[in-house]
Amino acid sequence: MRILFLLVALALLATFAPPAMQRREPPPAVTFIRFTPVPLSEDDPGRGRLGALAFIGAWALTSNDPRVGGLSALHVEPGEALALSDAGWRIRLPLPPRPGPVRAEIAIVEQGPGPLGDKVNRDIESLVVAKGEAWLGFEQSNAVWRYDPKTFAVRARAAPRAMARWSDNAGPEAMVRLADGRFLVFAEGGGGDSEALLFAGDPAVTGTPVSRLRYRPPEGYRITDAALLPDGRLLLLNRSVGLFAGFTAKLTLAALPQPGAVITGRELAAFEGAVTRDNLEALSVTSEGGRTILWLASDDNYNPLQRTLLMKFALVGAGR
Repeated sequence: MRILFLLVALALLATFAPPAMQRREPPPAVTFIRFTPVPLSEDDPGRGRLGALAFIGAWALTSNDPRVGGLSALHVEPGEALALSDAGWRIRLPLPPRPGPVRAEIAIVEQGPGPLGDKVNRDIESLVVAKGEAWLGFEQSNAVWRYDPKTFAVRARAAPRAMARWSDNAGPEAMVRLADGRFLVFAEGGGGDSEALLFAGDPAVTGTPVSRLRYRPPEGYRITDAALLPDGRLLLLNRSVGLFAGFTAKLTLAALPQPGAVITGRELAAFEGAVTRDNLEALSVTSEGGRTILWLASDDNYNPLQRTLLMKFALVGAGR
């Protein structure tokens, strides 16, 4: 029961791990990550399907470097991934499966809202990488900054007025760049409907026109990430926590919204019951051999009772 209580307490913090949980010991000279395979279900190791998702693999990530953790945003490219933590770390790692420990690169996002060294100034919750640019959403500051995706030199930054009244720990939790260059940015909210903003262009440029929408997650859930499918529809990752169920998640699918509409999705998969899961916060969509691939990662809150998971699925039952 004590473990369940700790899980609930951490979830109520909604990915804002207190500074004492950001491990301060000196980092190693070289960062290694080990991928340990885990099944989709411990109770049914042969299980290969979860709703509209075909299971490809899942791995628990461990590292000699205590900075590896707290993953809240993810971008996957051929052969490697860029993960961002809610403590401001950017981690480049090879994709599994890989035997033994593999080398990873980790560095702090040097420039961001407020001085470096205070966790609230680097609380990264959302990420978009496109067209040679990387956009980061900072939760505590309600700001969007644009960077060079390799060097992380700043190219633009804004604290949109439309986000000013979002609470410190409730957004921008998810961000999507649409095919026409518009952006959708979602507040995490506090349960029930939350706000979403549709920017006419770059949200990291002050004064970009914006319209307000509403997002309706599954009952009892909050959005943690979103991604765009190749056909233009939205994938939405939603998380809940319960005293007995622990962390659960639901993946939903929605059409692009019309002005003034409420964004709602239909369920594609539920990470609950005997399914392997943790605090799923990050989502990335790629393509392999004509298949749409989904990658999900969990935020361990720098808590030894939780795991950093990386999960890979093929989308096989999305319909139209």
